Amino acid sequence: MNATLGIDIGGTKTLAALVGPDGAVLDQARADTPAAQGPDAVLRTAADLARRLGGAGPVGVGAAGLIDPATGVVRYATDSLPGWAGTPVADALAQRIGRPVVVDNDVNAAALGESWAGAARGHAHVLLVAVGTGLGGGLVRGGAVDHGARGGAGETAHLPAPDADKLTCGCGRTGHLEGVASGTGLARAYRLRTGADVTGREVAARCAAGDPAAVEVLATAGHALGRALAGLVALLDPQTVVVAGGAGRALLPYARSAYAAERLPVHADVSLVPAALGDAAVAVGAARAAMIRRAMCLPSGPGPSGPGPAGPGPAGPGQVDPGSVDPGPAEPGGRPRPVTFPRTTETEPQ
Repeated sequence: MNATLGIDIGGTKTLAALVGPDGAVLDQARADTPAAQGPDAVLRTAADLARRLGGAGPVGVGAAGLIDPATGVVRYATDSLPGWAGTPVADALAQRIGRPVVVDNDVNAAALGESWAGAARGHAHVLLVAVGTGLGGGLVRGGAVDHGARGGAGETAHLPAPDADKLTCGCGRTGHLEGVASGTGLARAYRLRTGADVTGREVAARCAAGDPAAVEVLATAGHALGRALAGLVALLDPQTVVVAGGAGRALLPYARSAYAAERLPVHADVSLVPAALGDAAVAVGAARAAMIRRAMCLPSGPGPSGPGPAGPGPAGPGQVDPGSVDPGPAEPGGRPRPVTFPRTTETEPQ
């Protein structure tokens, strides 16, 4: 079976999927993420799922947090995964499963998955926004994730948004898009209007039932999201914008009207579309990243001037030094100084 393994490590669930060369999910397994037990337990859970499904070749991982794409180390993380910042995911997981590991941010992986096999299939330039508990974004250019200079390209949460002037973002500041256009933002805005302490999911349900306050909250949030996306389309020039996450689905009708009013005529063919891959988006995109890595690493054979190097060099990040596989738990070492945001801004699709 020609299948590649992709793993989605989120704050609440870990999902592994075997993905075919056409993007179809052939098999999958999931488990609760033992976030409170620390990074070692989280990686052990991911390794257990990888062994259960099997597959061959590199393994792709989409993980919560800001990931250094060159090393597979978590540079920043929210408190949804305590102690996650500084974890060398690629190296630690590779040692556990005995296979090379490619790691990226979960929303980046979802963007790659949707552009390859989902709502934006056939489009090489795609912007994805994930509106769940928090707000995240991923940017695909030329069929590959654009990471920017620090691994954070495509992030939308901290764009200035006038409609969020009195609403607090997950970073602790006010006036950011996440403060208004996210599940947490919906709940906070509804509480300010009504005094009722309910979840963003419940606010969306009340909006669907015709609650005037909830309708106003979603209309305001959707307007802010649509205007911001129109600006991003003018700046980034994608072919499609994919909107993912439970809160994203609820906001999409309101966002579309604001987006259509703000976008330039030259971008009239750039649509806002709902994500299509559901819970599997991150794992599918992670598997795609592993496929790309495998294709890049295939030997090209002897060239005109003779054979290539006699053997492999030292193992790089996420690669396995033969004979050093550790199938059990191991404390990740060599961490940089961890930085953790004070509030949860989980962006995996809800």
